[in-house]
Amino acid sequence: MIRSLVEKMEQVSQANGGGQVARVKVRIGALANISASHFREHFEIETKGTIAEGSELEIEECGEFSHPQAGHILLESVELETDG
Repeated sequence: MIRSLVEKMEQVSQANGGGQVARVKVRIGALANISASHFREHFEIETKGTIAEGSELEIEECGEFSHPQAGHILLESVELETDG
């Protein structure tokens, strides 16, 4: 799951000329079966050695069980480091 997010972040980076990820925002649905703290733990492990290592992670938890994407973890935004 997080590896898939890392792949998407790499695609975003490549589409924008490359570079490290500075900030990531994800939304965790109410039925995604993972807490924000557990997601953060796995994110830190899975991003080691990738363009997202050391990036700031913002997590929004959506508590609506009836939301159409309640079972998903969505990559909301990716900010890349800039030179200067």
